[in-house]
Amino acid sequence: MRQAGRFLPSYRKIKGGRGVLDIAKDPKTAPLVVENAVDELGVDAAIIYSDIMLPMEAIGVSLEIRENVGPVILKPVRTPADVAALGSLDPAVDMVYLGDVIQETLRRLDGSVPLIGFSGAPFTLAAYLLEGGPSRDLRTTKKVMHSDPDLWRALMVKLTEAVSAFLRMQVRHGVDAVQLFDSWVGCLSASDYETHVLAYTREVFRSVEGVPRIHFCADSYPLLEKFQEAGPDVLSVDWRVPLEEVWRRCGDGMSVQGNLDPVLAQVGGAPMTEAAAGILGMARGRRGHIFSLGHGVLPETDPANLRKLVNYVHEQTRAPR
Repeated sequence: MRQAGRFLPSYRKIKGGRGVLDIAKDPKTAPLVVENAVDELGVDAAIIYSDIMLPMEAIGVSLEIRENVGPVILKPVRTPADVAALGSLDPAVDMVYLGDVIQETLRRLDGSVPLIGFSGAPFTLAAYLLEGGPSRDLRTTKKVMHSDPDLWRALMVKLTEAVSAFLRMQVRHGVDAVQLFDSWVGCLSASDYETHVLAYTREVFRSVEGVPRIHFCADSYPLLEKFQEAGPDVLSVDWRVPLEEVWRRCGDGMSVQGNLDPVLAQVGGAPMTEAAAGILGMARGRRGHIFSLGHGVLPETDPANLRKLVNYVHEQTRAPR
Protein backbone atom coordinates (compact mmCIF):
# COMPACT_ATOMS: atom_id res chain seq x y z
CA MET A 1 0.00 0.00 0.00
CA ARG A 2 2.26 2.72 -1.38
CA GLN A 3 5.57 1.40 -0.07
CA ALA A 4 7.62 4.05 -1.86
CA GLY A 5 6.45 7.61 -1.42
CA ARG A 6 7.06 10.99 0.10
CA PHE A 7 7.47 9.49 3.59
CA LEU A 8 10.79 7.83 2.61
CA PRO A 9 13.82 10.18 2.57
CA SER A 10 15.61 7.84 0.14
CA TYR A 11 12.72 8.14 -2.29
CA ARG A 12 12.65 11.93 -2.07
CA LYS A 13 16.37 11.98 -2.80
CA ILE A 14 16.04 9.70 -5.83
CA LYS A 15 12.97 11.51 -7.12
CA GLY A 16 14.34 15.02 -6.92
CA GLY A 17 12.37 17.19 -9.29
CA ARG A 18 11.27 14.37 -11.57
CA GLY A 19 7.64 13.41 -12.03
CA VAL A 20 6.10 10.11 -10.97
CA LEU A 21 5.31 9.05 -14.54
CA ASP A 22 8.83 9.84 -15.67
CA ILE A 23 10.37 7.67 -12.95
CA ALA A 24 7.88 4.85 -13.55
CA LYS A 25 9.09 4.62 -17.16
CA ASP A 26 12.78 4.52 -16.20
CA PRO A 27 14.16 0.95 -15.99
CA LYS A 28 17.11 2.21 -13.94
CA THR A 29 15.35 4.40 -11.38
CA ALA A 30 12.00 2.67 -10.78
CA PRO A 31 13.56 -0.67 -9.71
CA LEU A 32 15.99 1.16 -7.42
CA VAL A 33 13.06 2.85 -5.65
CA VAL A 34 11.42 -0.56 -5.08
CA GLU A 35 14.62 -2.18 -3.83
CA ASN A 36 15.30 0.66 -1.38
CA ALA A 37 11.76 0.57 0.00
CA VAL A 38 11.91 -3.18 0.67
CA ASP A 39 15.34 -2.90 2.29
CA GLU A 40 14.32 0.02 4.50
CA LEU A 41 10.96 -1.34 5.64
CA GLY A 42 11.67 -5.08 5.79
CA VAL A 43 8.32 -6.00 4.24
CA ASP A 44 7.49 -9.45 2.87
CA ALA A 45 6.62 -8.33 -0.67
CA ALA A 46 7.57 -5.59 -3.11
CA ILE A 47 5.22 -3.47 -5.20
CA ILE A 48 6.23 -2.30 -8.67
CA TYR A 49 6.84 1.42 -8.98
CA SER A 50 4.08 2.49 -11.32
CA ASP A 51 0.95 4.63 -11.47
CA ILE A 52 -2.65 3.86 -12.36
CA MET A 53 -2.55 6.64 -14.96
CA LEU A 54 0.19 5.09 -17.08
CA PRO A 55 -2.17 3.02 -19.28
CA MET A 56 -4.46 6.05 -19.59
CA GLU A 57 -1.60 8.13 -20.93
CA ALA A 58 -0.75 5.28 -23.31
CA ILE A 59 -4.25 5.30 -24.87
CA GLY A 60 -4.17 9.03 -25.49
CA VAL A 61 -5.51 10.68 -22.32
CA SER A 62 -3.89 14.09 -21.76
CA LEU A 63 -3.06 14.32 -18.07
CA GLU A 64 -0.74 15.66 -15.42
CA ILE A 65 0.16 14.33 -11.97
CA ARG A 66 0.12 17.43 -9.78
CA GLU A 67 1.84 17.57 -6.42
CA ASN A 68 -0.60 17.37 -3.49
CA VAL A 69 -3.51 17.01 -5.95
CA GLY A 70 -3.09 13.79 -7.94
CA PRO A 71 -4.06 13.05 -11.54
CA VAL A 72 -5.61 15.92 -13.45
CA ILE A 73 -7.23 15.16 -16.82
CA LEU A 74 -6.68 18.06 -19.22
CA LYS A 75 -9.57 17.11 -21.49
CA PRO A 76 -12.23 15.19 -19.53
CA VAL A 77 -14.47 12.73 -21.35
CA ARG A 78 -17.83 14.28 -22.21
CA THR A 79 -19.08 12.67 -25.43
CA PRO A 80 -19.06 9.34 -27.28
CA ALA A 81 -16.54 10.94 -29.67
CA ASP A 82 -14.19 11.48 -26.73
CA VAL A 83 -14.35 7.77 -25.93
CA ALA A 84 -13.92 6.79 -29.59
CA ALA A 85 -10.81 8.95 -29.77
CA LEU A 86 -9.10 6.86 -27.08
CA GLY A 87 -6.81 4.16 -28.41
CA SER A 88 -6.82 0.44 -27.68
CA LEU A 89 -3.95 -0.48 -25.38
CA ASP A 90 -1.24 -2.81 -26.61
CA PRO A 91 1.30 -2.65 -23.76
CA ALA A 92 3.97 -4.45 -25.78
CA VAL A 93 3.88 -1.52 -28.21
CA ASP A 94 2.55 1.39 -26.15
CA MET A 95 4.35 0.65 -22.88
CA VAL A 96 7.60 -1.02 -23.92
CA TYR A 97 9.32 0.31 -20.80
CA LEU A 98 7.01 -1.70 -18.53
CA GLY A 99 8.65 -5.04 -19.26
CA ASP A 100 12.11 -3.58 -18.74
CA VAL A 101 11.09 -2.02 -15.41
CA ILE A 102 9.62 -5.28 -14.13
CA GLN A 103 12.56 -7.40 -15.32
CA GLU A 104 15.11 -5.09 -13.70
CA THR A 105 13.08 -4.94 -10.50
CA LEU A 106 13.00 -8.74 -10.34
CA ARG A 107 16.74 -8.84 -10.97
CA ARG A 108 17.39 -6.43 -8.10
CA LEU A 109 15.11 -8.33 -5.72
CA ASP A 110 16.80 -11.60 -6.71
CA GLY A 111 13.99 -13.75 -5.33
CA SER A 112 14.16 -12.23 -1.83
CA VAL A 113 10.47 -11.27 -1.86
CA PRO A 114 7.59 -11.66 -4.33
CA LEU A 115 6.69 -8.73 -6.59
CA ILE A 116 3.14 -7.36 -6.77
CA GLY A 117 1.81 -5.56 -9.83
CA PHE A 118 -1.29 -3.39 -9.91
CA SER A 119 -3.75 -1.30 -11.85
CA GLY A 120 -6.61 1.04 -11.23
CA ALA A 121 -10.02 -0.57 -11.79
CA PRO A 122 -12.26 0.50 -14.70
CA PHE A 123 -14.67 2.43 -12.46
CA THR A 124 -11.97 4.45 -10.69
CA LEU A 125 -10.28 5.25 -14.00
CA ALA A 126 -13.62 6.22 -15.54
CA ALA A 127 -14.23 8.54 -12.59
CA TYR A 128 -10.94 10.35 -13.19
CA LEU A 129 -11.65 10.70 -16.90
CA LEU A 130 -15.16 12.02 -16.32
CA GLU A 131 -14.50 14.25 -13.31
CA GLY A 132 -11.22 15.61 -14.60
CA GLY A 133 -9.44 14.83 -11.34
CA PRO A 134 -10.06 13.81 -7.72
CA SER A 135 -13.65 14.42 -6.58
CA ARG A 136 -15.44 14.12 -3.26
CA ASP A 137 -18.89 13.19 -4.57
CA LEU A 138 -18.27 11.87 -8.14
CA ARG A 139 -21.32 13.80 -9.25
CA THR A 140 -20.44 13.82 -12.96
CA THR A 141 -19.52 10.13 -12.94
CA LYS A 142 -22.79 9.04 -11.36
CA LYS A 143 -24.78 11.38 -13.60
CA VAL A 144 -23.28 9.82 -16.73
CA MET A 145 -23.71 6.32 -15.31
CA HIS A 146 -27.44 6.87 -14.83
CA SER A 147 -28.35 9.23 -17.68
CA ASP A 148 -26.14 8.17 -20.58
CA PRO A 149 -25.83 4.38 -20.53
CA ASP A 150 -24.34 4.22 -24.03
CA LEU A 151 -21.50 6.57 -23.13
CA TRP A 152 -20.95 4.75 -19.83
CA ARG A 153 -20.88 1.35 -21.50
CA ALA A 154 -18.48 2.46 -24.22
CA LEU A 155 -16.08 4.01 -21.70
CA MET A 156 -16.18 1.05 -19.33
CA VAL A 157 -15.59 -1.45 -22.14
CA LYS A 158 -12.59 0.58 -23.34
CA LEU A 159 -11.12 0.81 -19.85
CA THR A 160 -11.79 -2.85 -19.04
CA GLU A 161 -9.83 -3.88 -22.11
CA ALA A 162 -6.97 -1.54 -21.23
CA VAL A 163 -6.77 -2.63 -17.57
CA SER A 164 -6.88 -6.30 -18.53
CA ALA A 165 -4.08 -5.87 -21.07
CA PHE A 166 -2.00 -3.85 -18.59
CA LEU A 167 -2.27 -6.52 -15.89
CA ARG A 168 -1.68 -9.42 -18.29
CA MET A 169 1.57 -7.82 -19.46
CA GLN A 170 2.72 -7.48 -15.86
CA VAL A 171 2.02 -11.19 -15.32
CA ARG A 172 3.85 -12.14 -18.53
CA HIS A 173 6.92 -10.30 -17.29
CA GLY A 174 6.97 -12.10 -13.96
CA VAL A 175 4.99 -10.38 -11.20
CA ASP A 176 3.86 -12.84 -8.55
CA ALA A 177 0.46 -11.27 -7.83
CA VAL A 178 -1.66 -8.35 -9.01
CA GLN A 179 -3.83 -5.88 -7.14
CA LEU A 180 -6.78 -4.03 -8.62
CA PHE A 181 -7.49 -0.69 -6.92
CA ASP A 182 -11.08 0.52 -7.06
CA SER A 183 -10.44 3.39 -4.71
CA TRP A 184 -13.58 5.37 -5.50
CA VAL A 185 -16.27 2.76 -6.08
CA GLY A 186 -17.26 2.86 -2.41
CA CYS A 187 -19.41 5.89 -3.30
CA LEU A 188 -21.94 3.56 -4.97
CA SER A 189 -24.80 1.55 -3.52
CA ALA A 190 -24.68 -2.22 -3.84
CA SER A 191 -27.47 -2.03 -6.44
CA ASP A 192 -25.67 0.53 -8.58
CA TYR A 193 -22.42 -1.41 -8.32
CA GLU A 194 -24.13 -4.61 -9.47
CA THR A 195 -25.91 -2.90 -12.35
CA HIS A 196 -23.18 -0.61 -13.67
CA VAL A 197 -19.78 -1.90 -12.53
CA LEU A 198 -19.66 -5.55 -11.46
CA ALA A 199 -19.55 -7.09 -14.94
CA TYR A 200 -16.53 -5.01 -15.94
CA THR A 201 -14.55 -5.76 -12.78
CA ARG A 202 -15.40 -9.44 -13.13
CA GLU A 203 -14.10 -9.40 -16.71
CA VAL A 204 -10.77 -7.97 -15.56
CA PHE A 205 -10.30 -10.73 -13.00
CA ARG A 206 -11.48 -13.36 -15.49
CA SER A 207 -8.89 -12.22 -18.02
CA VAL A 208 -5.91 -12.42 -15.64
CA GLU A 209 -4.74 -15.93 -14.83
CA GLY A 210 -1.84 -17.68 -13.18
CA VAL A 211 -1.26 -15.40 -10.17
CA PRO A 212 -3.22 -14.44 -7.05
CA ARG A 213 -5.53 -11.46 -7.68
CA ILE A 214 -6.19 -8.92 -4.93
CA HIS A 215 -9.08 -6.45 -4.98
CA PHE A 216 -8.94 -3.24 -2.93
CA CYS A 217 -11.65 -0.69 -2.29
CA ALA A 218 -11.99 2.06 0.28
CA ASP A 219 -15.39 2.44 2.00
CA SER A 220 -16.08 -1.18 1.11
CA TYR A 221 -18.41 -2.19 3.94
CA PRO A 222 -21.70 -2.16 1.94
CA LEU A 223 -20.15 -3.91 -1.07
CA LEU A 224 -18.15 -6.83 0.31
CA GLU A 225 -20.35 -9.55 -1.17
CA LYS A 226 -20.39 -7.80 -4.56
CA PHE A 227 -16.60 -7.54 -4.56
CA GLN A 228 -16.41 -11.24 -3.81
CA GLU A 229 -18.70 -11.92 -6.78
CA ALA A 230 -16.21 -10.09 -9.01
CA GLY A 231 -13.85 -13.04 -8.57
CA PRO A 232 -10.69 -11.96 -6.72
CA ASP A 233 -8.63 -14.38 -4.67
CA VAL A 234 -8.05 -11.81 -1.91
CA LEU A 235 -10.25 -8.99 -0.62
CA SER A 236 -8.26 -5.98 0.59
CA VAL A 237 -10.30 -3.79 2.93
CA ASP A 238 -9.82 -0.46 4.67
CA TRP A 239 -9.78 0.14 8.42
CA ARG A 240 -13.54 0.71 8.63
CA VAL A 241 -14.27 -3.01 8.22
CA PRO A 242 -13.44 -5.47 11.02
CA LEU A 243 -11.69 -8.44 9.44
CA GLU A 244 -13.99 -10.86 11.23
CA GLU A 245 -16.89 -9.15 9.46
CA VAL A 246 -15.35 -9.96 6.07
CA TRP A 247 -15.08 -13.64 6.97
CA ARG A 248 -18.57 -13.68 8.45
CA ARG A 249 -20.11 -12.29 5.28
CA CYS A 250 -17.83 -13.82 2.64
CA GLY A 251 -16.96 -17.17 4.21
CA ASP A 252 -13.94 -18.59 6.04
CA GLY A 253 -12.27 -19.55 2.75
CA MET A 254 -11.88 -15.93 1.61
CA SER A 255 -8.35 -14.57 1.90
CA VAL A 256 -8.22 -11.04 3.32
CA GLN A 257 -5.69 -8.21 3.23
CA GLY A 258 -5.66 -5.36 5.74
CA ASN A 259 -6.25 -3.23 7.54
CA LEU A 260 -4.50 -0.91 10.02
CA ASP A 261 -5.62 2.71 9.89
CA PRO A 262 -2.73 4.66 8.26
CA VAL A 263 -3.12 7.36 10.93
CA LEU A 264 -2.06 4.83 13.55
CA ALA A 265 1.08 4.07 11.55
CA GLN A 266 1.74 7.80 11.64
CA VAL A 267 1.10 7.99 15.40
CA GLY A 268 3.28 4.96 16.15
CA GLY A 269 4.03 3.66 19.63
CA ALA A 270 1.51 1.77 21.74
CA PRO A 271 -1.58 2.92 19.78
CA MET A 272 -0.08 1.41 16.62
CA THR A 273 1.01 -1.92 18.11
CA GLU A 274 -2.19 -2.34 20.13
CA ALA A 275 -4.29 -1.86 16.99
CA ALA A 276 -2.04 -4.26 15.09
CA ALA A 277 -2.47 -6.82 17.86
CA GLY A 278 -6.23 -6.55 17.53
CA ILE A 279 -6.06 -7.19 13.78
CA LEU A 280 -3.74 -10.16 14.24
CA GLY A 281 -6.07 -11.51 16.91
CA MET A 282 -9.03 -11.45 14.53
CA ALA A 283 -6.93 -13.19 11.87
CA ARG A 284 -5.43 -15.84 14.13
CA GLY A 285 -6.25 -19.30 12.87
CA ARG A 286 -7.79 -17.96 9.67
CA ARG A 287 -6.74 -18.82 6.14
CA GLY A 288 -4.72 -16.38 4.10
CA HIS A 289 -4.46 -13.11 5.99
CA ILE A 290 -2.04 -10.49 4.60
CA PHE A 291 -1.30 -7.82 7.19
CA SER A 292 -1.30 -4.39 5.60
CA LEU A 293 -2.51 -0.87 6.07
CA GLY A 294 -6.12 -0.08 5.23
CA HIS A 295 -4.95 2.50 2.67
CA GLY A 296 -1.73 4.15 1.52
CA VAL A 297 0.99 5.41 3.83
CA LEU A 298 0.42 9.03 4.84
CA PRO A 299 3.22 11.38 3.69
CA GLU A 300 4.05 12.54 7.22
CA THR A 301 4.65 9.00 8.54
CA ASP A 302 8.02 8.30 10.13
CA PRO A 303 9.59 5.32 8.31
CA ALA A 304 10.83 4.11 11.70
CA ASN A 305 7.21 3.53 12.72
CA LEU A 306 6.64 1.31 9.71
CA ARG A 307 9.79 -0.66 10.39
CA LYS A 308 8.65 -1.20 13.98
CA LEU A 309 5.24 -2.28 12.71
CA VAL A 310 6.76 -4.80 10.31
CA ASN A 311 9.01 -6.18 13.05
CA TYR A 312 6.07 -6.44 15.46
CA VAL A 313 3.95 -8.38 12.95
CA HIS A 314 6.87 -10.69 12.23
CA GLU A 315 7.46 -11.33 15.92
CA GLN A 316 3.80 -12.15 16.49
CA THR A 317 3.23 -14.36 13.47
CA ARG A 318 6.38 -16.09 12.27
CA ALA A 319 6.88 -19.63 13.44
CA PRO A 320 10.06 -20.36 15.41
CA ARG A 321 12.90 -21.70 13.26
